[in-house]
Amino acid sequence: MDETIAGTETAQIPVQRGEALLDAAVRYVEERHWDVFPGTWLEAVDGTQRCSCGEPACALPGAHPAREDWATGATGSASVVRRMWSTQPTASILLPTGRTFDAIDVPESAGFLALARIERMELTLGPVTCTPDRRMQFFVLPGAAAKLPDLVRTLGWPPASLDLVVFGEGTYVAAPPTRHGFRGAVQWACRPTPANRWLPDAEELVPPLAYACGRDVRR
Repeated sequence: MDETIAGTETAQIPVQRGEALLDAAVRYVEERHWDVFPGTWLEAVDGTQRCSCGEPACALPGAHPAREDWATGATGSASVVRRMWSTQPTASILLPTGRTFDAIDVPESAGFLALARIERMELTLGPVTCTPDRRMQFFVLPGAAAKLPDLVRTLGWPPASLDLVVFGEGTYVAAPPTRHGFRGAVQWACRPTPANRWLPDAEELVPPLAYACGRDVRR
């Protein structure tokens, strides 16, 4: 959907974006059985986009939890999702990690290098997102956070030397088409499809991801 179509009223844009967010949130629940919860949203203040949290210097404007008890509010019910987003249609879509998936987060440059390597190696690949801050997040089976340090050490890297992070239990990721302020929206580098319903284990993806991050370190 092109929000810049001539003749579109400014007041209509949040409604259209909200419909897209609601549709996406429902799909994640119904098609992938992911829990979701609404986060903050963007508001126009003096001609600029501000986070609904009210913090002028918000690090993740429009893309972080609106409540401290977000983990207990996450739901896998489509009817509850519809009710949540009817209250605030432009709320971001956030996915709690550590439940049905963890997410391995790497720099975008390393992520695209890893994607090419994963394809050559014919490894199983799950959904992958690109974020506006030039990061990529690879969805894997839960438990990756506990495995990562030993997996990286086995490959010969001190864990702290690589820009490779896992979002596991107690954390979350933003899902497309959530927007991060003026920086743009989260997008799929590899969309959720029936073909990637079964997620890979961290042991399958950490080697190519660590290799790609190591290449970044050596540059």
